[in-house]
Amino acid sequence: TAPGPRSYTTLRDEAVKLFNSLQQLESERDPVPLMQGVLQTCLDLPPLVDEIYCQLVKQTTEPPAPGGQGDLHYWQLLTCMSCTFLPSPPVLRFLHFHLDRTENRFPASEMAKYACFIREALGKTKRRECVPSLEEILVLMQRQEMICTVHCPGAPACSVAISSHTTAEEVAQELVSRLGLSQSPNLFALYEQSRRREQPVGSATLLADVLTRFE
Repeated sequence: TAPGPRSYTTLRDEAVKLFNSLQQLESERDPVPLMQGVLQTCLDLPPLVDEIYCQLVKQTTEPPAPGGQGDLHYWQLLTCMSCTFLPSPPVLRFLHFHLDRTENRFPASEMAKYACFIREALGKTKRRECVPSLEEILVLMQRQEMICTVHCPGAPACSVAISSHTTAEEVAQELVSRLGLSQSPNLFALYEQSRRREQPVGSATLLADVLTRFE
């Protein structure tokens, strides 16, 4: 199941716990659950978002082994952060400086590719309702898109590639075009269905958040 509500102590104590999690991340063989836990804490406690961004910039500046597994784990979490939260303007400027510096120092490296991906994500990111699902984190670590399956009445299921920023309206428009319904006078929307209920998905809703709820 997706992470649910947690009980927290003081912001200072939670910041220390997050710092310890980041230290553990460097040597973690399966970093995905730990990354999701950090993201969930930031979603629940927004004042810690800037703190984690600053810590990740620090960890990816002059690392002992540039491009090593530990270094890339930090870049991968930074990628997930950039698709989930926007930092405050001063931290955002600091982050952009760090991304530019990394691309200049390590051109064509994995770090530079993450830096480029993060910069593009920051231009699209809006506050999320949910943290990325485990599947989304895995594809973000590879700088790829997710495949979303949509079941259409009277037509085969359609597979649609989505990013962390794709809205329900954008997917609905793509499906209308694929199915040749562009000239139809009807209105089209996406619905999410579970055992207990079926409800329309708001046009501005991020599909990635819907998938997290299903996870």
